[in-house]
Amino acid sequence: MRNSPFLPNRPLKVAVLGSSGAVGSELLKILEERDFPISELVLLSSQRSEGKIVKWKGEKIITKKASKEEFLNVDLVLASAGGSISKKWLSTVKDQNAVLIDNSSAFRLENDVPLVVPEVNGCEALKHNGVIANPNCTTILLTLVLAPLNKISSIKRVIVSTYQSVSGAGQLAMEELQFLTKKYLQGDPKESEVLPYSLAFNLFLHNSPMLSNNYCEEEMKMTNETRKILNITDLKLSATCVRVPVLRAHSESVNVEFDDVIKPSYAINQLKKAKGLEIIEDYEKNRFPMPNDVMGRDNIAVGRIRTDISNSNGLELWLCGDQIRKGAALNAVQIAELLIAKK
Repeated sequence: MRNSPFLPNRPLKVAVLGSSGAVGSELLKILEERDFPISELVLLSSQRSEGKIVKWKGEKIITKKASKEEFLNVDLVLASAGGSISKKWLSTVKDQNAVLIDNSSAFRLENDVPLVVPEVNGCEALKHNGVIANPNCTTILLTLVLAPLNKISSIKRVIVSTYQSVSGAGQLAMEELQFLTKKYLQGDPKESEVLPYSLAFNLFLHNSPMLSNNYCEEEMKMTNETRKILNITDLKLSATCVRVPVLRAHSESVNVEFDDVIKPSYAINQLKKAKGLEIIEDYEKNRFPMPNDVMGRDNIAVGRIRTDISNSNGLELWLCGDQIRKGAALNAVQIAELLIAKK
Protein backbone atom coordinates (compact mmCIF):
# COMPACT_ATOMS: atom_id res chain seq x y z
CA MET A 1 0.00 0.00 0.00
CA ARG A 2 1.22 3.49 -0.80
CA ASN A 3 1.86 5.79 2.14
CA SER A 4 1.94 8.95 0.02
CA PRO A 5 -0.04 10.07 -3.00
CA PHE A 6 3.05 11.75 -4.43
CA LEU A 7 5.69 10.30 -6.69
CA PRO A 8 9.29 10.13 -5.37
CA ASN A 9 11.05 13.49 -5.33
CA ARG A 10 13.72 12.51 -7.87
CA PRO A 11 13.97 11.66 -11.57
CA LEU A 12 11.61 8.76 -12.17
CA LYS A 13 11.67 5.43 -13.92
CA VAL A 14 8.68 5.72 -16.25
CA ALA A 15 7.10 2.97 -18.34
CA VAL A 16 4.86 3.74 -21.30
CA LEU A 17 2.56 0.79 -21.91
CA GLY A 18 1.29 0.88 -25.49
CA SER A 19 4.16 3.09 -26.60
CA SER A 20 3.86 2.32 -30.32
CA GLY A 21 0.26 3.51 -30.73
CA ALA A 22 -0.98 7.01 -31.59
CA VAL A 23 -1.47 8.01 -27.95
CA GLY A 24 1.75 6.32 -26.84
CA SER A 25 3.76 8.19 -29.46
CA GLU A 26 2.18 11.47 -28.35
CA LEU A 27 2.99 10.69 -24.72
CA LEU A 28 6.67 10.49 -25.63
CA LYS A 29 6.52 13.88 -27.38
CA ILE A 30 4.80 15.53 -24.43
CA LEU A 31 7.12 14.02 -21.82
CA GLU A 32 10.02 15.54 -23.74
CA GLU A 33 8.34 18.90 -24.42
CA ARG A 34 7.40 19.38 -20.77
CA ASP A 35 10.76 18.10 -19.51
CA PHE A 36 9.12 15.56 -17.21
CA PRO A 37 11.73 14.31 -14.67
CA ILE A 38 12.77 10.91 -16.02
CA SER A 39 15.85 8.86 -15.12
CA GLU A 40 14.88 5.86 -17.27
CA LEU A 41 12.18 5.47 -19.90
CA VAL A 42 10.85 1.99 -20.64
CA LEU A 43 8.80 1.54 -23.81
CA LEU A 44 6.43 -1.42 -23.71
CA SER A 45 4.28 -2.67 -26.55
CA SER A 46 2.68 -5.73 -28.10
CA GLN A 47 4.77 -8.49 -29.60
CA ARG A 48 4.08 -7.01 -33.05
CA SER A 49 5.96 -3.80 -32.20
CA GLU A 50 8.69 -5.42 -30.10
CA GLY A 51 12.19 -4.35 -31.15
CA LYS A 52 11.13 -1.05 -32.69
CA ILE A 53 13.72 1.70 -32.17
CA VAL A 54 12.40 5.04 -30.94
CA LYS A 55 14.40 8.26 -30.62
CA TRP A 56 13.71 10.22 -27.45
CA LYS A 57 15.80 13.15 -26.20
CA GLY A 58 18.56 12.13 -28.58
CA GLU A 59 18.66 8.56 -27.29
CA LYS A 60 17.67 5.39 -29.10
CA ILE A 61 15.30 3.27 -27.02
CA ILE A 62 14.27 -0.23 -28.04
CA THR A 63 10.60 -1.09 -27.58
CA LYS A 64 10.12 -4.23 -25.49
CA LYS A 65 7.32 -6.69 -24.96
CA ALA A 66 5.63 -6.16 -21.59
CA SER A 67 6.81 -8.57 -18.89
CA LYS A 68 7.16 -8.54 -15.10
CA GLU A 69 10.87 -7.91 -15.44
CA GLU A 70 10.32 -4.73 -17.43
CA PHE A 71 8.23 -3.22 -14.60
CA LEU A 72 10.99 -3.78 -12.02
CA ASN A 73 11.58 -0.65 -9.87
CA VAL A 74 9.25 1.44 -12.03
CA ASP A 75 7.75 4.57 -10.42
CA LEU A 76 5.09 5.54 -12.95
CA VAL A 77 3.24 3.69 -15.69
CA LEU A 78 1.41 5.60 -18.41
CA ALA A 79 -0.89 3.08 -20.08
CA SER A 80 -2.66 3.40 -23.42
CA ALA A 81 -2.84 -0.21 -24.56
CA GLY A 82 -6.49 -1.00 -23.79
CA GLY A 83 -8.46 -2.05 -20.73
CA SER A 84 -7.60 -5.75 -20.76
CA ILE A 85 -3.86 -4.97 -20.87
CA SER A 86 -4.12 -2.47 -18.02
CA LYS A 87 -6.00 -4.98 -15.88
CA LYS A 88 -3.44 -7.68 -16.68
CA TRP A 89 -0.52 -5.62 -15.37
CA LEU A 90 -2.23 -3.76 -12.52
CA SER A 91 -1.04 -6.08 -9.74
CA THR A 92 2.50 -6.01 -11.12
CA VAL A 93 2.50 -2.21 -11.09
CA LYS A 94 1.15 -2.12 -7.55
CA ASP A 95 3.78 -4.63 -6.42
CA GLN A 96 6.39 -2.01 -7.40
CA ASN A 97 4.56 0.61 -5.33
CA ALA A 98 4.20 2.54 -8.59
CA VAL A 99 1.33 4.68 -9.90
CA LEU A 100 -0.69 3.65 -12.95
CA ILE A 101 -2.30 6.43 -15.00
CA ASP A 102 -4.59 4.55 -17.33
CA ASN A 103 -6.10 5.82 -20.56
CA SER A 104 -8.61 2.98 -20.98
CA SER A 105 -12.13 2.72 -19.57
CA ALA A 106 -11.14 -0.18 -17.29
CA PHE A 107 -11.14 1.71 -13.98
CA ARG A 108 -12.89 5.01 -14.70
CA LEU A 109 -16.13 4.35 -12.83
CA GLU A 110 -14.65 2.43 -9.89
CA ASN A 111 -15.42 4.26 -6.64
CA ASP A 112 -11.85 4.19 -5.33
CA VAL A 113 -10.23 5.35 -8.59
CA PRO A 114 -10.01 9.10 -9.26
CA LEU A 115 -11.17 10.17 -12.72
CA VAL A 116 -9.25 13.36 -13.35
CA VAL A 117 -9.14 16.38 -15.62
CA PRO A 118 -6.47 18.51 -13.88
CA GLU A 119 -8.07 21.88 -14.70
CA VAL A 120 -11.43 20.65 -13.34
CA ASN A 121 -10.85 18.31 -10.39
CA GLY A 122 -7.09 18.01 -10.03
CA CYS A 123 -7.27 17.61 -6.25
CA GLU A 124 -8.92 14.21 -6.78
CA ALA A 125 -5.63 12.86 -8.16
CA LEU A 126 -4.11 12.94 -4.67
CA LYS A 127 -6.79 10.54 -3.40
CA HIS A 128 -5.50 7.64 -5.46
CA ASN A 129 -4.53 4.19 -4.24
CA GLY A 130 -2.08 3.47 -7.04
CA VAL A 131 -4.45 3.97 -9.98
CA ILE A 132 -5.74 7.15 -11.63
CA ALA A 133 -8.05 7.01 -14.64
CA ASN A 134 -7.73 9.27 -17.66
CA PRO A 135 -11.26 10.12 -18.90
CA ASN A 136 -12.67 9.46 -22.34
CA CYS A 137 -11.47 12.00 -24.90
CA THR A 138 -14.89 13.53 -25.55
CA THR A 139 -15.53 13.78 -21.81
CA ILE A 140 -12.28 15.65 -21.19
CA LEU A 141 -13.14 18.29 -23.79
CA LEU A 142 -16.71 18.63 -22.53
CA THR A 143 -15.91 18.95 -18.83
CA LEU A 144 -13.25 21.58 -19.48
CA VAL A 145 -16.04 23.81 -20.77
CA LEU A 146 -18.85 22.76 -18.43
CA ALA A 147 -16.88 23.17 -15.19
CA PRO A 148 -16.35 26.96 -15.36
CA LEU A 149 -19.93 27.47 -16.53
CA ASN A 150 -21.24 25.40 -13.62
CA LYS A 151 -19.62 27.93 -11.26
CA ILE A 152 -21.93 30.63 -12.63
CA SER A 153 -25.13 28.66 -12.26
CA SER A 154 -25.82 24.99 -11.57
CA ILE A 155 -26.16 22.89 -14.70
CA LYS A 156 -29.45 21.02 -14.97
CA ARG A 157 -29.22 19.31 -18.34
CA VAL A 158 -26.75 18.80 -21.20
CA ILE A 159 -27.44 17.65 -24.76
CA VAL A 160 -24.29 16.97 -26.77
CA SER A 161 -23.55 15.72 -30.26
CA THR A 162 -19.97 14.76 -31.05
CA TYR A 163 -18.06 14.82 -34.32
CA GLN A 164 -15.22 12.45 -33.51
CA SER A 165 -12.00 12.14 -35.46
CA VAL A 166 -10.65 8.82 -36.66
CA SER A 167 -7.68 9.09 -34.29
CA GLY A 168 -9.96 7.83 -31.53
CA ALA A 169 -9.92 4.47 -33.29
CA GLY A 170 -6.12 4.34 -33.35
CA GLN A 171 -3.15 4.76 -35.66
CA LEU A 172 -4.28 2.11 -38.16
CA ALA A 173 -7.63 3.86 -38.58
CA MET A 174 -5.87 7.17 -39.27
CA GLU A 175 -3.70 5.56 -41.91
CA GLU A 176 -6.70 3.86 -43.45
CA LEU A 177 -8.67 7.12 -43.74
CA GLN A 178 -5.81 8.65 -45.72
CA PHE A 179 -5.57 5.56 -47.96
CA LEU A 180 -9.33 5.26 -48.56
CA THR A 181 -9.65 8.97 -49.31
CA LYS A 182 -6.88 8.73 -51.89
CA LYS A 183 -8.50 5.68 -53.50
CA TYR A 184 -11.89 7.42 -53.54
CA LEU A 185 -10.43 10.43 -55.35
CA GLN A 186 -8.86 8.06 -57.87
CA GLY A 187 -12.32 6.66 -58.62
CA ASP A 188 -11.54 3.37 -56.89
CA PRO A 189 -13.51 3.35 -53.62
CA LYS A 190 -12.52 0.61 -51.18
CA GLU A 191 -14.22 -0.88 -48.15
CA SER A 192 -12.80 -0.28 -44.70
CA GLU A 193 -10.96 -3.08 -42.93
CA VAL A 194 -10.21 -1.26 -39.67
CA LEU A 195 -13.59 0.42 -39.08
CA PRO A 196 -17.00 -1.04 -39.93
CA TYR A 197 -17.51 1.49 -42.76
CA SER A 198 -15.28 3.71 -44.82
CA LEU A 199 -14.93 7.29 -43.57
CA ALA A 200 -13.78 8.59 -46.94
CA PHE A 201 -16.30 11.39 -47.68
CA ASN A 202 -18.61 9.70 -45.19
CA LEU A 203 -19.60 9.62 -41.53
CA PHE A 204 -21.40 7.15 -39.30
CA LEU A 205 -22.76 6.87 -35.79
CA HIS A 206 -20.13 5.70 -33.32
CA ASN A 207 -19.43 2.00 -33.66
CA SER A 208 -18.89 1.15 -29.98
CA PRO A 209 -21.17 -1.64 -28.66
CA MET A 210 -24.88 -0.85 -28.47
CA LEU A 211 -26.40 -1.12 -25.01
CA SER A 212 -29.88 -2.16 -23.87
CA ASN A 213 -31.06 1.47 -23.65
CA ASN A 214 -30.21 1.99 -27.36
CA TYR A 215 -27.30 4.27 -26.52
CA CYS A 216 -23.85 3.09 -27.51
CA GLU A 217 -21.02 2.55 -25.06
CA GLU A 218 -19.27 5.77 -26.10
CA GLU A 219 -22.38 7.84 -25.39
CA MET A 220 -22.80 6.34 -21.94
CA LYS A 221 -19.12 6.94 -21.17
CA MET A 222 -19.76 10.64 -21.68
CA THR A 223 -22.80 10.56 -19.43
CA ASN A 224 -21.33 8.62 -16.53
CA GLU A 225 -17.84 10.10 -16.62
CA THR A 226 -19.10 13.69 -16.80
CA ARG A 227 -21.26 13.09 -13.74
CA LYS A 228 -18.26 11.75 -11.82
CA ILE A 229 -15.81 14.48 -12.83
CA LEU A 230 -18.23 17.33 -12.14
CA ASN A 231 -19.53 15.58 -9.01
CA ILE A 232 -23.13 15.96 -10.17
CA THR A 233 -24.49 12.45 -9.72
CA ASP A 234 -27.96 13.26 -11.04
CA LEU A 235 -26.86 15.35 -14.03
CA LYS A 236 -29.20 14.88 -16.98
CA LEU A 237 -26.99 14.32 -20.01
CA SER A 238 -27.75 12.79 -23.37
CA ALA A 239 -25.12 12.25 -26.06
CA THR A 240 -25.09 11.27 -29.71
CA CYS A 241 -21.62 10.30 -30.89
CA VAL A 242 -20.62 10.39 -34.56
CA ARG A 243 -17.39 9.36 -36.30
CA VAL A 244 -16.36 11.87 -39.00
CA PRO A 245 -13.54 11.99 -41.62
CA VAL A 246 -11.18 14.18 -39.58
CA LEU A 247 -7.73 12.94 -38.60
CA ARG A 248 -7.19 13.88 -34.96
CA ALA A 249 -9.47 16.59 -33.55
CA HIS A 250 -12.90 16.07 -32.03
CA SER A 251 -15.72 18.62 -32.20
CA GLU A 252 -18.85 18.86 -30.04
CA SER A 253 -22.13 20.71 -30.31
CA VAL A 254 -23.34 21.35 -26.77
CA ASN A 255 -26.66 22.60 -25.36
CA VAL A 256 -26.57 23.41 -21.63
CA GLU A 257 -29.55 24.24 -19.42
CA PHE A 258 -28.86 26.11 -16.15
CA ASP A 259 -30.84 27.00 -13.05
CA ASP A 260 -30.62 30.66 -14.05
CA VAL A 261 -30.37 32.82 -17.13
CA ILE A 262 -26.75 33.30 -18.21
CA LYS A 263 -25.86 35.96 -20.73
CA PRO A 264 -23.47 34.75 -23.44
CA SER A 265 -21.10 37.64 -22.68
CA TYR A 266 -20.83 36.51 -19.06
CA ALA A 267 -20.24 32.92 -20.10
CA ILE A 268 -17.49 34.02 -22.50
CA ASN A 269 -15.76 35.99 -19.75
CA GLN A 270 -15.80 32.93 -17.50
CA LEU A 271 -14.43 30.69 -20.24
CA LYS A 272 -11.67 33.18 -21.07
CA LYS A 273 -10.44 32.94 -17.47
CA ALA A 274 -10.47 29.14 -17.45
CA LYS A 275 -7.24 27.20 -18.02
CA GLY A 276 -6.88 25.17 -21.18
CA LEU A 277 -9.50 27.08 -23.18
CA GLU A 278 -9.51 29.78 -25.84
CA ILE A 279 -12.34 31.58 -27.59
CA ILE A 280 -12.63 31.66 -31.38
CA GLU A 281 -15.70 33.67 -32.27
CA ASP A 282 -16.33 36.12 -35.09
CA TYR A 283 -20.01 36.37 -36.05
CA GLU A 284 -19.41 38.88 -38.85
CA LYS A 285 -17.09 36.47 -40.65
CA ASN A 286 -18.98 33.34 -39.50
CA ARG A 287 -15.67 32.12 -38.07
CA PHE A 288 -15.75 29.66 -35.19
CA PRO A 289 -13.56 26.75 -33.96
CA MET A 290 -12.50 24.15 -36.51
CA PRO A 291 -10.45 20.94 -36.13
CA ASN A 292 -7.57 22.58 -38.02
CA ASP A 293 -7.39 25.26 -35.31
CA VAL A 294 -6.54 22.78 -32.57
CA MET A 295 -4.65 19.87 -34.16
CA GLY A 296 -1.32 19.50 -32.41
CA ARG A 297 -2.22 22.14 -29.81
CA ASP A 298 -3.00 21.95 -26.10
CA ASN A 299 -5.94 24.34 -25.80
CA ILE A 300 -9.58 23.55 -26.47
CA ALA A 301 -11.26 26.12 -28.73
CA VAL A 302 -14.79 27.26 -27.88
CA GLY A 303 -17.14 29.53 -29.81
CA ARG A 304 -20.60 30.34 -31.14
CA ILE A 305 -21.82 30.81 -27.58
CA ARG A 306 -25.42 31.95 -27.77
CA THR A 307 -28.70 31.85 -25.90
CA ASP A 308 -30.90 28.89 -26.74
CA ILE A 309 -33.92 30.42 -28.47
CA SER A 310 -36.11 27.59 -27.13
CA ASN A 311 -35.04 27.99 -23.51
CA SER A 312 -34.01 31.27 -21.86
CA ASN A 313 -31.98 29.34 -19.27
CA GLY A 314 -30.02 27.56 -21.99
CA LEU A 315 -26.78 28.19 -23.86
CA GLU A 316 -25.59 26.68 -27.12
CA LEU A 317 -21.87 26.36 -27.85
CA TRP A 318 -19.38 24.63 -30.12
CA LEU A 319 -15.95 23.28 -29.19
CA CYS A 320 -12.97 21.57 -30.84
CA GLY A 321 -9.97 19.83 -29.28
CA ASP A 322 -7.10 17.57 -30.29
CA GLN A 323 -8.19 14.03 -29.41
CA ILE A 324 -4.70 12.57 -29.13
CA ARG A 325 -3.25 15.48 -27.18
CA LYS A 326 -5.56 17.01 -24.56
CA GLY A 327 -8.08 14.24 -25.17
CA ALA A 328 -5.57 11.60 -24.05
CA ALA A 329 -1.77 12.01 -23.79
CA LEU A 330 -1.48 15.57 -22.47
CA ASN A 331 -4.15 15.01 -19.84
CA ALA A 332 -2.30 11.90 -18.60
CA VAL A 333 1.01 13.75 -18.28
CA GLN A 334 -0.70 16.67 -16.53
CA ILE A 335 -2.11 14.19 -14.00
CA ALA A 336 1.39 12.82 -13.42
CA GLU A 337 2.68 16.37 -12.86
CA LEU A 338 0.14 16.79 -10.07
CA LEU A 339 1.82 13.92 -8.24
CA ILE A 340 5.22 15.63 -8.17
CA ALA A 341 5.51 17.33 -4.77
CA LYS A 342 6.20 21.03 -5.07
CA LYS A 343 9.47 22.09 -3.47
